[in-house]
Amino acid sequence: MRPTPATPASAPGSSASLSPISALSPLDGRYAGRLASLRPLMSELGYMHRRVQVEIAWFIALSDAGFEEFKPLSPGARTYLLGLVKNFSEADGEAIKAIEKTTNHDVKAVEYWIKSKFEARPELERAAEFVHFACTSEDINNTSHALQLKGARELVVLPALDAVIDKLRDMAQAFADVPMLSRTHGQTASPTTVGKEMANVVVRLQTARERIAAVRLMGKMNGAVGNYNAHLSAWPDFDWEAFSRRVVETAEPLGLGLTFQPYSIQIEPHDYMAELFDAVARTNTILIDLSRDIWGYVSLGYFKQKLKPGEIGSSTMPHKVNPIDFENAEGNLGLANALLRHLSEKLPISRWQRDLTDSTVLRNMGVALGYAVLAYHALGVGLNKLELNEEALAADLDASWEVLAEPIQTVMRRYGVQGAYEKLKEVTRGKTVTAEALHGLIRSLEIPQSEKDRLLAMTPGSYVGKAAELARRV
Repeated sequence: MRPTPATPASAPGSSASLSPISALSPLDGRYAGRLASLRPLMSELGYMHRRVQVEIAWFIALSDAGFEEFKPLSPGARTYLLGLVKNFSEADGEAIKAIEKTTNHDVKAVEYWIKSKFEARPELERAAEFVHFACTSEDINNTSHALQLKGARELVVLPALDAVIDKLRDMAQAFADVPMLSRTHGQTASPTTVGKEMANVVVRLQTARERIAAVRLMGKMNGAVGNYNAHLSAWPDFDWEAFSRRVVETAEPLGLGLTFQPYSIQIEPHDYMAELFDAVARTNTILIDLSRDIWGYVSLGYFKQKLKPGEIGSSTMPHKVNPIDFENAEGNLGLANALLRHLSEKLPISRWQRDLTDSTVLRNMGVALGYAVLAYHALGVGLNKLELNEEALAADLDASWEVLAEPIQTVMRRYGVQGAYEKLKEVTRGKTVTAEALHGLIRSLEIPQSEKDRLLAMTPGSYVGKAAELARRV
């Protein structure tokens, strides 16, 4: 086998330091600035932070459990411990990584780091062996992952999604009365309004958002295989399940503010994660649909895009203003969904009581959510660039009088005109239909004159049903 050539020391990107242009992932390179709010939550540093939080919450709770061997901590000790969580820094994370080089075990490194913070504090030094007491690594990991997702959902994902929904709602209201030609199967169809089409997406996204927000984030703290074996070996008569539930469900900072998972193997089953990631992926699918539709409307000229000084649309065609934000969103939503669906399909599966295939996969939760958040940002930018081109919309409608075949034949049916649908089909299907031709047909109909007058007054732009009302309702 041929040896892999080493990267020359002078090669670009060979430096040990990471820069935006040397990052392997565009999330930490090209798009790093757009994901600054997600990185502290879903990075390895964020994972370490949550592990410290869980260990401290468990430790303080143990001190209040009534054990003779571990008396309640003093107020000063509690404040100090909670300060380790509140003030956790990148330097603390680096210190934990340094310990891990020796332990080769990331959770044990966190335990040792916490104990190192007890030095010169006799009260805490005496109780040091209650750090990580009776816990398996997954007691710390699963709750930490849940806390990461809790923060990401509440602080980043939902606010970014809400910004898109709010913009679409504004557009639904602003354009409620602006008529637009519909296209079913790509062909001209009954008119709608621009606002109503935005309202359709708002309603879909509101439902999707509710599903994301409603997923209960679960946590278990029940030992190596979910049976409190180690716990009961130390205190056989203590209600460890009730204690674990209190730690998991008590609000932060003394608890974790999660939903207690009473049944598990060594790992929490991850079913809630699958539910959450599926909910995000379904939301993303709606947004892919939106991105493609807006792209098409830009192509038709229904929307213009605000120009950005200095921006170039094509290296050879100076006139171009491309819908790049919607293309960027579509591509990143696809990447997000590929990862989210793998996570939701893989994570609930574990061989017997534990295998490690979930561990490396879980480290990519932030990547999956990162692509989604990046797409939400792109959509927001793109939507804010749009300017409605009412002239193009009106011209399209004025060239599509055939869409009035529907109301004419419906009124004909009301008054019992035989073969109404077939007569209109013969006149309009596959033909260029003019206002004059339709008006001639209307005048020849055996229906009340008031109905003829109503149909004669109708235009493609006025035939929009309840579209405006529905648009204003969202």
